[in-house]
Order: sequence, then C-alpha cells, then structure tokens
Amino acid sequence: MLDISSRVRVHLDAAVTARHDIRIDMGVCDAVEQGEAAGKPVAMSTPHLPKVAGTGPTVPAPAHTASPLSGIPAAASEPGAPNGDRPPDLTPLQGLAERLARTRTLDEALRELLGAGATLVGARRGMAVLEPADGRGPTATVGLGLAHADLGAIETLPRSTTPHGRLLDGLPGGPLPDPRPSSSEHGAPTGRGAGGAAMPPSGAPGAVATPDIPGDERLDPRHREVAARLGFAASYAVPLTAEGTGRLGAVLWLYDEPAEPDGHRRHLVGLYGRYASEHLARLLELERGRAEVNALTEELLPTRLPHVPGVRLAARRVAGSPGGHWYDALPLPEGALGLAVGSVSGTGPGALAAAGRLRASLRAYAVLEGEDPVAVLSDLELLLRLTEPARSATALFACVEPVRRRIVLAGAGHAPPLVVGDRRTEYVETSVSAPMGMLPCWEAPSVELDVRPGETVLFYTDGLLRRISGSVDRAFALLHAAAASVPRAERADPGAVADHVLRLVLGGSVKDGGRDRRAGAGDAVVLAARFD
Repeated sequence: MLDISSRVRVHLDAAVTARHDIRIDMGVCDAVEQGEAAGKPVAMSTPHLPKVAGTGPTVPAPAHTASPLSGIPAAASEPGAPNGDRPPDLTPLQGLAERLARTRTLDEALRELLGAGATLVGARRGMAVLEPADGRGPTATVGLGLAHADLGAIETLPRSTTPHGRLLDGLPGGPLPDPRPSSSEHGAPTGRGAGGAAMPPSGAPGAVATPDIPGDERLDPRHREVAARLGFAASYAVPLTAEGTGRLGAVLWLYDEPAEPDGHRRHLVGLYGRYASEHLARLLELERGRAEVNALTEELLPTRLPHVPGVRLAARRVAGSPGGHWYDALPLPEGALGLAVGSVSGTGPGALAAAGRLRASLRAYAVLEGEDPVAVLSDLELLLRLTEPARSATALFACVEPVRRRIVLAGAGHAPPLVVGDRRTEYVETSVSAPMGMLPCWEAPSVELDVRPGETVLFYTDGLLRRISGSVDRAFALLHAAAASVPRAERADPGAVADHVLRLVLGGSVKDGGRDRRAGAGDAVVLAARFD
C-alpha cells in the first residue's frame, strides 16, 4: 500500500475537480457563463439574430416565455465562438419522440407535435396545418393556446402573407429581400423568409422566422393587424415534409413579444420536425387506407332505405376495424318488407367482399321465398358452405307485414332483436342456433312477433356487443338499459332511437358513418324499424 501524503492527495483531488469543472463549463454551462459575462439574461426565448460585425442583437429578450427546461441546454455558442463545433445534446428529443410515436391518429400526432415543438422553441401558442401537397387529403388545422375564432382570424389572411401559408404553397423566399447583411451558422449568407422574415440557419431547413412583426414594415399590414389583435409579436414556422410523400403541412409557433429561437433550439426542432413528418406520413397512409375501406363498405350497403307504408326505417353504421358487418332492407311481393343484418368472420377487404356477396345472394333468395325466413337462411348457408368453406357468418332475416304489424324471423347464430316501446323493452325470444358454416347442415325454427303501434324493433350486429367490456350478459344488460332509457319524445323517430342507444353504449355522439377509434373496435350496424 502506497504512503501518499495528505498534501499530495489534496492536489490530486483539486486536479480532478478542476477537470470535472472544465467538462461542465464546456458543456451545458458554457452558454450560461458567456451570457452572464456579457450582462445578458439567458432565457429560452432569448433572440440570437445573425450578428453584423461589431453589433449585437436588435431584438430584446422577451420576458413572457417560461424559464429554461431541465434537460434542454441552451445553444453552445453563436457562430464563430469557442466550442461552436461541439456535437449538440440530443437527449431531450428521445422522450418527445417516444411520446409522439405513441399517437395513433393524425389529430393526436398534430397536437403532440405542437406541444413538444413549443417546448423546444420556447413558445406558448401555435397552430399546425395538415394539407398534403398531392391534394388527396385529409386536411386539418389544430391550435395550441388559440381559440377557434383565433384560428379563423389567422386563416382569413392571404396565404402569401403568412410564413406557414408560403410553406404550404411551396413559395421560396420572400417578396422583400433584406438589404442588411447576415450570416448563417456556417458563414454563408441567409435569405429572407415570408414577407421579409429572416431565414434561420441550416439547423431547421426551410423554416421561417419572423422575429419582430410589429416593427417589420415589410410585412403585409393585414398580417400585422391580426397579430396585434391576437397579441403575438413573433413567429417561427417549420415545414412538414416526409421522404417519398412530399409536403404534408406546416407548423407555426407564436411568441407574445419579439423573439426568435437560438441556433441550438432551431436545430432541435428541425430534427424533431423531420421525425414528426415521417410519423405523420405513416399515419396519413393508414388514415387514407381506412377511408378507402370505409368508402368500399358504404358502397356494399344500401344507398337508401325503402319507403313502405306503416313502417319507418333508419340505419346507423359505426366504422371501426374493417369487417364484414352489413344490413339490408328491401320491398317484397304483396306489400311485405324484408329486413336483414349479418356479419362475416374475419376482417379486411376479404371479409368486405364476402359480406357483399352474402347480401346480394340473400336479396335474391328473399325475393323468391321471403315469406319463409328459414328457407332463405338455409339457402344462404348452403351457398356459403359451397363457395367459401373456410368462412363462417351470422345472419338474421325478418319478413315484415306492415299492415298487420307482424314479423316472422329466423336467425343463424345472431343476437336477438330488441323491441322498444312505451310499455315494454324486451328481447325477442329466438331459438339458439349455430352460425352458418359451422355445422354440416344448418336448421332453426322461425319465430313470430306481433308489434304494437309506436314500437321500434332494433336489429344489430354482434360488433355492437363486442364494444362493451365485460361478459356477454353485461353487454346485453347495458344494451337493454340504453334502449329502455330512450326519452318518450324521441321514440317516434327510429333514427333518434338508434342514436340514443349508440350514444350510451359507445359513449359520445355517433352518427351514420361515424368512427369508433378505440383500439380493436370493429364495425357495428343498427337497423331500426318503427311501426305506426
């Protein structure tokens, strides 16, 4: 064991401490110490405008933004200062990127992008505009700290007068070049952005900074007027562009007082914006795919419901994961009416195509022998076994005599209808039967039902029951309770009855063609028949 004197040990400790302090000074704290030495406040939103030789920034540091966040260091230095080439700290982006990756819809992703970007650039308000350059949509505008009226006021401005509008239109540069010389982080001159705004360095390619809206006379007067009315004095806009997709939109952050993010923050938000653009591009493709499948599903369903004296009809479809849920209503000979609902196993385009074939086949069988629902379903089951042996399906078909208010129905593994009236709310007692395609030969007896004047019969697919968490008994109980609670004033309208039931079962307002965005939620349809 070495005998080292205490004096030597003190010197070693001091040397280690000094080296540690040097590493800190050259890291997060170097910008802070430089700012203090110059007698300037170090705030997140302190402007770092391109300097002209011998002069400092012309825009004062704003006091409205929050204090620097922990974990996000300030810019290491201005161009040309010591340690200017030090690799930036990208640690703050990891958590923000993980949160963005957990978003599952375009609206959620845009709101997360707005909030995270505001943190990075030191702003409190902003707006994100989704407007794909290919014109296929969808389009959306999301605000942060802005009311709907505020967004409307900004959108009334001509697009060529706003930074984000010029980014959306792909307009390079601004109409009024800046006569003052400026330099980028790499020493090259910077251009001017929308309306004479300064183009930031290459850390955020394509971004546009407007650091002093009230004091920049080159801006459109309408732009300055709206900014004064809404209380913002500077802005920073970043385009959203993805590889292979092109321009998706733009994001605009607003400052309450003249300000501009420094070079390091521009670099961080540029990296985050590129990652967010790729994530938005993926969500956009998913949304477009869902929209195409939804449009295909709508084409496979009736375009309109028949008008039959004595019965009023209404249908509601809630789109979720693509599935083969369908309904139908068609006039039959001798004034009768055929009503049907059903679902096909599986999801995706294959299930949609199978549902379309079954619905078309059921129509043909219903016209030939609609007065006998068992015969109709027997023919349909035989067709399914012969043409699609690997697929199963459920169906319910009812032959309605409106004048007598009499229903004869049969079901193949399908949930029973629900009768809703002033004096009763009850399920129709049907015999237990297997779905089609499950047994060598399907057979089940039919059931007759007499409906009272003013009652509504609800036909629905099992997708509605699967949306209710818990057991099947709980799902049936909740559906029954929702139907029983329909207000008396709404019971005369079958559409209002269906809307009320869906609103209570699914939570929130659901209309025809609506979408339930809960994970794993499949299609569901409701067909309501109200008897006069």
